Amino acid sequence: MLLLVRDWGGLGILFIMPSILLITITLIQQSTFKEAGDVVMPIILVNQDGGEFGKTIEQNIEKEPALKLIQKWKNKTIDEPTARKLVSDGKYQIALVIPKDLSDNLESRINANVEKILAEFSMEETDSTEKVQPETTPKNLSKIKLYFDPAVGETFRNSVKNDIEKMMSKVESKKIYSVFEEQMGMETEGNMMQDNAIQFEEIIAQKGDDGIVPNTVQHNVPAWILFGIFFIIVPLGINIVKEKNLGTIIRIRTSPVSYATIISGKILAYLIICLIQFAVMLLIARYLFPQLGLIPFKPGMQLIPMTIIVIFSSFAAIGLGILIGTVMKTQEQSAPFGAIFTIIISAIGGIWVPVYLMPEIMQKTAIFSPMNWGISAFYDIILRNGNLMDISIELISLFLFFVTTFILSLWINKRNNLI
Repeated sequence: MLLLVRDWGGLGILFIMPSILLITITLIQQSTFKEAGDVVMPIILVNQDGGEFGKTIEQNIEKEPALKLIQKWKNKTIDEPTARKLVSDGKYQIALVIPKDLSDNLESRINANVEKILAEFSMEETDSTEKVQPETTPKNLSKIKLYFDPAVGETFRNSVKNDIEKMMSKVESKKIYSVFEEQMGMETEGNMMQDNAIQFEEIIAQKGDDGIVPNTVQHNVPAWILFGIFFIIVPLGINIVKEKNLGTIIRIRTSPVSYATIISGKILAYLIICLIQFAVMLLIARYLFPQLGLIPFKPGMQLIPMTIIVIFSSFAAIGLGILIGTVMKTQEQSAPFGAIFTIIISAIGGIWVPVYLMPEIMQKTAIFSPMNWGISAFYDIILRNGNLMDISIELISLFLFFVTTFILSLWINKRNNLI
């Protein structure tokens, strides 16, 4: 108790950091536990249909509280290639493309089905032995395209697709009823068609045509590899604090080398640890997962860019660990701060809950988390079929984060030694 009372910094961390964690996780998981109607999801709409049906869909999306209609990008109307690129780049998660002349084709199809039903009623009333065929031949409908970001999960895709299908069914049913009322002069109830005339084509908007179909393993493996890499800030921070408290660093400083050289030794050691950790987790995902009934993770040609991401992410984690170890004065400060801070930046960065499902304020905060840069780079390579040029910004951001924390650590250490 005396040791705890004397360490006000450690006490502060014990109470303040869990409080920050509680607030952060509660904010992030708010969208998971609240009603679906409270979550607003942006959706790109490319309306190539000039008829009534396209306009009705547009109006319904505008009225839907859970959807935010997006039709322009940089003050220009979005076409289908642009919509696909915006989704494949992860800027939006969904794009809905209504094909040309859908209204005319749909109306022709509905009229043909209504005439067929009325013809069958007429046949029964006249007790005719010959089957009466409708004069109108239904036109083939182009499918409505639903583009999805490869980084979104299958459960989310199915949920969104079901919601949009329900909305489309209402529009379709209303049109069917109006045709019956027009031709029969009476109100109708119930479903007049066994199958929906409108069909959907679900497309994973990847770069290129040889992309893999995303699955749960491809989402989780890179996320927890990244979490494991950043968790090394805990032992690294403790190691630096130990050296200061035991006087080891004083003996090491007697060597005719700079402090930056001494710290560089730690950087190299922990970089090797991160790479070994990466290799072990890949082996587990490749060989142990099938034994547990999971899909094996096979990086294939993506192994090299993944390794590059791991190296840059490791530098960022090591820089943060060195900074924490330099600032903190006791192990009781360094250990809980490092552990909980890792959890906080992983939660903010989208490791636990996808960023697109977070409240708006947390989505804006996510861009400041180095884990968000790392996971975005992983998703671009693994799920979006990207290349190193596509993740250059994330890699540069991770390296600049390392340089900043490293230089800051050197400055703090120099200032403390002068004092």
